[in-house]
Amino acid sequence: MCVSDPFHHRAFSELLQNLGYNGGAPITPEFGMAHMAGRSNEQIGRFLFPDWPQARLDAFFAEKEALFARYAGEGLREVPGLAELCRWARERGLKRAAVTNAPRANAELMIGILGLADFFQLVVAGEDCGEGRSKPCPDPYLRALDLLGASAERSLVFEDSVVGVQAGVAAGMPVVAVASESREAKVVAAGASMVVRDYRDAELWAALEAAAGAPKIDSEPSAVDAKL
Repeated sequence: MCVSDPFHHRAFSELLQNLGYNGGAPITPEFGMAHMAGRSNEQIGRFLFPDWPQARLDAFFAEKEALFARYAGEGLREVPGLAELCRWARERGLKRAAVTNAPRANAELMIGILGLADFFQLVVAGEDCGEGRSKPCPDPYLRALDLLGASAERSLVFEDSVVGVQAGVAAGMPVVAVASESREAKVVAAGASMVVRDYRDAELWAALEAAAGAPKIDSEPSAVDAKL
């Protein structure tokens, strides 16, 4: 829904450099995309500091999330075309959930900045699904389907990370990946049904309108699950 990776990267890079991680050299955006993007704090912590006790990890991520909130508040922006997509989904009465590996407070912050607090009917965070069950496990998306009362066959996922695409596919839903050209091969390999640069994509809108006009197989509206 939004371009948040630069703000996560800035916060992580600042803290890790202060700790002397990587010999004190700043981590690169490529490092962040390979090892952090789309992953939960639990997963990132196990990768960065496998020997740290949980209390130290908790303190590190509390500081990181505070930095992220500050930086995101200064410049978080929606992916182009998001407002039109949200209006389209609302007008058709589709059920809507935000499904994320971000901590709930982080997710609600971003939703608020984007002006979507009244758009999503529920928010599912990776922490809601138990230890080790965040994306790429299907559990967050399966939980969203259950709480919405929706079926995987009539739902659609929008994702921007490889682990998110894997989770949506594992939950039995088609996934539209929002990705740059440099990441397209990776999200396709993960199972994305379509790849777009943003929500203004003509092919995406043609597919959405075709699906909206198709005969309904039951009386329930479809669902749209979006990743933060």
